Amino acid sequence: MADKTDNGADHGLRSPLRRRLLMGMAGVPALALMPRTSWAAPATTAVNTTGLAVTDSEVTVGILHSVTGTMAISETGAQQAEKLAIQQINDAGGVLGRKIKIIQEDGASDWPTFAEKAKKLLVNDKCAAVMGCWTSASRKAVLPVFEQYNGLLYYPTFYEGLEQSKNVFYTGQEATQQILAGLDWVHKEKGGDTFYFIGSDYIWPRTSNKIARKHVENVLKGKVVGEEYFPLGHTQFNSVINKIKLTKPKVIFADVVGGSNVAFYKQLKAAGIDLSKQVLMTISVTEDEIDGIGGENIAGAYACMKYFQSIENENNKAFVAAFKKMWGEKTVIGDVTQAAYLGPFLWKMACEKAGSFDVDKVVAASPGIEFKAAPEGYVKIDENHHLWSKTRVGRAKNDGQFEIVYTSPELIKPDPFPKGYQ
Repeated sequence: MADKTDNGADHGLRSPLRRRLLMGMAGVPALALMPRTSWAAPATTAVNTTGLAVTDSEVTVGILHSVTGTMAISETGAQQAEKLAIQQINDAGGVLGRKIKIIQEDGASDWPTFAEKAKKLLVNDKCAAVMGCWTSASRKAVLPVFEQYNGLLYYPTFYEGLEQSKNVFYTGQEATQQILAGLDWVHKEKGGDTFYFIGSDYIWPRTSNKIARKHVENVLKGKVVGEEYFPLGHTQFNSVINKIKLTKPKVIFADVVGGSNVAFYKQLKAAGIDLSKQVLMTISVTEDEIDGIGGENIAGAYACMKYFQSIENENNKAFVAAFKKMWGEKTVIGDVTQAAYLGPFLWKMACEKAGSFDVDKVVAASPGIEFKAAPEGYVKIDENHHLWSKTRVGRAKNDGQFEIVYTSPELIKPDPFPKGYQ
């Protein structure tokens, strides 16, 4: 069941376990996503009044993701998508007549390292913006740095909400657009009334499941029959799988992240849990993770995201083709990768609307900006710095892709502080 989007386009690509993390990869043709800059570049003194790394010909942007450690399986695609977007912007004339120069740092799946590298990018390198982070733990670690030094972060991951910062634009989904929408769908379509929660042990899964529990118990009038968490990188899930077999929940609700997913889904299958019969809803596994898990180990599971590589529209076709040309035909594209691709374009549009790279001016110009060429379809920046987006549910297939079984009829307004869930 293909997903057809009437307005805009749907792209989003990504891939895990990549070995090539080169910055350049020349030879990708510019996509006709953005108008080519045709006017003379404004003077540097006019567009940069706060000492950012802007010259007459270049503007420096940071990329900050884990390319090593347990989170590399998830974050590799995000930095690849950001580099693709930046190359396409440069091919189309750059931003305010300037080509984007990239400085990349490795957060190394370690939250203090993220904070240290964020400070370097802002204080030493004076980046005009940073595209980065994946986990909420890494975002929370860098947030005080961005606020202290008035930096600008484009954060691409679906997350728990309950945050809003002047210095951050959230291009992924918050809880109402993913967690609540996913639970509503699985309750209505699959009779979900009993749930077993399993997640990685840090802020995003714990807060997400706190929100999910309130929704299950107070709105859906269901029951949570089990809830367990495991450290990042954990690989032994047989004990909790036995508990799942004993409690027989209607729905396994999983927010395990990173490399742990490989062990979890392989062990589920080895234990005889058939995901074509046992309903499993994940809010953390995209095509990128399946690349490591293996489609045969997760086929039948449902994921609630805003983007799947299988979305059918012209924007997504162009995006997937360009991504594969740059990073290899075997690469795949997941939800966060697509959201990461949006960041450089949204920043470009805000800079050009503001006529400046100054952070305060870019922030003020951002609300209301529309990106009609987004791979997922039309998106718009809300005043709360989150995006209006659609919600989708996909069913994992053996080939590692998703069959889209549900798309919300309308864009969902972001609500990072939903009443009754805080």
